[in-house]
Amino acid sequence: MFSSEPPSQVPFSQAQPAATRPSERAPLPDVLRGLALLGILCVNMQDFAGYAEWAQQGGNRAAQVVIDLLFNGKFISLFAMLFGAGAFVLLERGGRNLLLRRLAALLLVGTVHFIFVWHGDIIANYAVVGLALLLLERARPRLLVIVGTLAGAWWALGLAMLAATARPGLLRRVPAEVSAGQSYLEIMQSRARDFLGDLGSVVAFDGFWLLALFCFGGALYRSGVLWWPQQHRPALRWMLVGGVLVGLPLSAALAYLNTQNAYDASLWGILVRLIGGFALTLGYLGGVGLLAASGKLGWLGFFAASGRLALSNYIAQSLIMTTLFYPYGGGGYGQWGALPTLGLALIVGLAQVGVSNLYLRRWQIGPLEWALRKLVYGGRR
Repeated sequence: MFSSEPPSQVPFSQAQPAATRPSERAPLPDVLRGLALLGILCVNMQDFAGYAEWAQQGGNRAAQVVIDLLFNGKFISLFAMLFGAGAFVLLERGGRNLLLRRLAALLLVGTVHFIFVWHGDIIANYAVVGLALLLLERARPRLLVIVGTLAGAWWALGLAMLAATARPGLLRRVPAEVSAGQSYLEIMQSRARDFLGDLGSVVAFDGFWLLALFCFGGALYRSGVLWWPQQHRPALRWMLVGGVLVGLPLSAALAYLNTQNAYDASLWGILVRLIGGFALTLGYLGGVGLLAASGKLGWLGFFAASGRLALSNYIAQSLIMTTLFYPYGGGGYGQWGALPTLGLALIVGLAQVGVSNLYLRRWQIGPLEWALRKLVYGGRR
């Protein structure tokens, strides 16, 4: 949702806003963003289709284990880190005013997405938490890592205390987004009533964790790891090895916790999901980064196109899936398990990669990316 332009070589205060030409874009962030979109869709299918992790059996249980091991918590962490990296791109190109305008525009887009399309929007959450980055405009990578570590530790400690004091055995209570027979107007009105409350609760609950990921992404940007991976092979190797060694065991723990229909297990699951997800995210980043450093991205390079159209593809995913599963569309909500929805997500996500590559042969910017740029720059772009 932000630029993939390489770091500026001029002082932060002297950088001026400028549109990013395709030839200026670094390939690795776009590839990672495209992969993140596919992974996020695979996880979001649970909400779109309305199934419960702990109720899955047989092939659906196996698919849920795959989702928890490889996708759950990983790609949303990667997406948030890339969002943070992009925020610091804007701070260098145009300072606080440019970032503030971008966040305001994203808050508008996220609000519309939440109310009119799907309640699982992340854009508005990112926009609100991203305001904290205005205080870190001149922060160097070391300071960003310190701030991110402190923010993440504070979040993790609070959630661990909540999980430790939760009454064991209490069943999860997960209200369904929709019910049979609801009209689109009824669902939209319900979301409109809930928007501010949901936004506030998500920011209060996950705000420090999102800030941590934004800071880590900013550190990757300002250190040049994402933009010049060939200069950072040792760091990428450490990410790959350390991320896999830490992330996979925690992801296995998540797969177990997601079989338990208990409130305390769900809280521990959130903690394990995001910490383990962050660790394995670093592993993914290190592995793909090493391929990029060696010029061996191969077929992964096709994901750069969907990454360049991230906002358009993200909203399109919501439109497609709510139309298929919600009562005003296909009406399959609550009737599909993890296995068929995972297959559907892979089909739709990979189709988006193909369509994005075809689209960029003719146009240089996606439709929603163009609209967002107009909101931010007005008639100057």
